[in-house]
Amino acid sequence: MSGTRLDRGLWMVLASPFDDALTLDTASLERQLVLADSVSAQGVVALGVFGEADALTRAEQQDVVRTVTGSSDLPVVLGLSARTTAVAVDQAVSCLEAAERQPRALMVQVHSPRADVLVQHFTAIHEATGLPVVVQDYPAASGVTVVADALVEAVRACDGFVAAVKAESAPTPPAIATLTAAVGAPVFGGLGGVGLVDELGCGAAGAMTGMSHPEGLRATLDAQASGGFAAAHAAWAPWLPLVTFEGQLKVGLAIRKEILRRRGVLATGRVRPPAAPLPPSLVPLLEQHLSHLPPTPGGDPWTSD
Repeated sequence: MSGTRLDRGLWMVLASPFDDALTLDTASLERQLVLADSVSAQGVVALGVFGEADALTRAEQQDVVRTVTGSSDLPVVLGLSARTTAVAVDQAVSCLEAAERQPRALMVQVHSPRADVLVQHFTAIHEATGLPVVVQDYPAASGVTVVADALVEAVRACDGFVAAVKAESAPTPPAIATLTAAVGAPVFGGLGGVGLVDELGCGAAGAMTGMSHPEGLRATLDAQASGGFAAAHAAWAPWLPLVTFEGQLKVGLAIRKEILRRRGVLATGRVRPPAAPLPPSLVPLLEQHLSHLPPTPGGDPWTSD
């Protein structure tokens, strides 16, 4: 069973990059894989909410899967944007047809407040694919709120094939504390890392999220492992203003993409409508945040001239 579980640490959620014509840009996707490897990520998550999976065609989703499984040796978790069981199974099978190697797990959203319905959903996806599932509790994306007891019941019932739980139902620290005390699977925080230090203090196994500078996530996780809360607090503090800036509702995705563009990781910062573009009024603030980041030894190797 231990082989089912995801490794503790950093699982970097990938953006789906687009060119100026809003066509999927696989070269920029490959550069994100290099970035993930450079910060010693345990693995990557593709087709997550940050990956704009709902804005991709089925063929584009397959291109993403083909790229992330064929261009890197990092373990891969694939997100399923569909919430109806039959559609989620169909999406999973389609994605796996394009995989160059087997993904580590499939990330499945909580789609019902009822434990029995969740068990049926997770089981059907596992049985159709043979893969473990990462249970994602993210009501802001799914529109579904589940009480802690029902989520614990569902995860326990599926313990043999649950690789992890991604807890993104605010407030996340008490949710993570409840889950880590009750289930065997590792529990990861997300939401851009806004609550990272508190989540780690409540037992989180790491961070599974998107951030323009995953170096900050890595430094904080390493600090927590070696020095506990105080060390994690000190390591994360210089990054937190940028994290809260990136975490703004509606425009956060465009902010992160633009910063990744400025780092030279993405060719453009474009998002697909109806996602909101970066407001011009925030550009001066973005530049100020970047000018106050902690120094990177040797400079930022990703920054374009």
